[in-house]
Amino acid sequence: MNRISQILGMLLIASTFSVQSISAQDEDKLKISGSLLTDERFLLTDKNDWAWNENRLTLKLDKKITSRSKFYSEVWLRNIGLPNITSSADLYNKGIVDPVNFELREAYVQVFGFLSKNLDVTVGRQRIVWGTADKLNPTDNLNPYDLEDILDFGRHRGSDAINLNYYFNNNFSLQGVYIPIFQPANMPIGIYANALTPEMELPQGMVLNEFSDTILMPRYNLAQSSTAGLKFKGFVKGVDFSLSYVWGYDGLPFATRNTFIPVDAFGSININSQLTFSRTHILGVDMATSIGGFGLWAEAAAFIPDKNVIMTNDFSAFYPASPVPVTMDSLLLDSSEPYVRFVLGGDYNFSDGSYVNFQYMHGFINERGQGNLNDYLFVRYEKKFLNEKLRIAPIGGGFIVTDWNKIKDNYTLLFVPEIAYQATDNIEMSLSAAIIDGKGSGVFGKLNDYDMLMFKLKYSF
Repeated sequence: MNRISQILGMLLIASTFSVQSISAQDEDKLKISGSLLTDERFLLTDKNDWAWNENRLTLKLDKKITSRSKFYSEVWLRNIGLPNITSSADLYNKGIVDPVNFELREAYVQVFGFLSKNLDVTVGRQRIVWGTADKLNPTDNLNPYDLEDILDFGRHRGSDAINLNYYFNNNFSLQGVYIPIFQPANMPIGIYANALTPEMELPQGMVLNEFSDTILMPRYNLAQSSTAGLKFKGFVKGVDFSLSYVWGYDGLPFATRNTFIPVDAFGSININSQLTFSRTHILGVDMATSIGGFGLWAEAAAFIPDKNVIMTNDFSAFYPASPVPVTMDSLLLDSSEPYVRFVLGGDYNFSDGSYVNFQYMHGFINERGQGNLNDYLFVRYEKKFLNEKLRIAPIGGGFIVTDWNKIKDNYTLLFVPEIAYQATDNIEMSLSAAIIDGKGSGVFGKLNDYDMLMFKLKYSF
């Protein structure tokens, strides 16, 4: 009943805001919109354990300041996760008993016609979206990835940035972005926590006893922590396209030094790993068009490490009498060998209310290096009924291959059917499942034991 009362209370608050926003007819007044989302998932196992618990209130504030400027903000207030109680002392900590967090997703001021009628300037925390593909965007590298929910592809956090857009005319523009502070990606949580963790192969005869790591962040100064981007965007003969460049960091760290420490005579070892972030140049290109009702898009990004990324394994503790360190180096990324991630996709709306979407992707978020990029095929088919209130997607998911030469032992099949119902203009509920089967060490293959049923309820205002 406590959870129900929380949801009803948040709905009441949201409804109040909704009424206020509707009554504000004057465009100069503060506009308030948002949503309330309940997202519950449980495992399809004998015990049916909860896999995900989230109640999210999203508030969007939009205020016209002058005729040429505005303020925008988006915040999340969430109850997320399950109570992690391990001792009686935890019962005195309300944050553990009922985990809640507040997140400022965006907050910026935008000025139109700054110094020139063709120049718009945006300053503050903002989500800067690049790319034309559906959620899977290899050119979208300015904002850090938000990988909290691995099933929510393409989610990013906002960055504190200066964003300049110059419009040559209606068809061509130039965008420049400067982000002074580097922000790494945040990793998956809950049952998804190990999905992006790379596997470590130990030397023969060694058994891992304990693992620890240390992250070395770039220094917080203008030279070492900043990110810059430039994009030229155009529209020619029905084709949207853009060319982009980003000078920044890979948001996921590399293990650049592993220190091996013997524990006993039976091969047990402790490992301390030093993690660092690689400065990277990213060249991007994307396009989108429509041919005969088919929506088509293509997107690619070439990643060029600023310098070689080398992993050093330090075995000096095994040889205390050695006058020099005993190490072994491995080349992780070669600065002379760029690697390319790309996406090809399309969609089509049929006259009977059916919709199909397909995308082929080469290289996932955590895959770096020319020989380490896997292939992903995502497909979704859905059909609407009852005046488009009922949406059924019997086909949805993806097929992933990590090694075409040994496909039987290196594949993942992700099946995500869904049924959704638009109860009112403001309320939508959905029921879906995630069935995962496969072998190997791919991202989704690590979730092979986590088949789940998912329920979502969303109220928009």
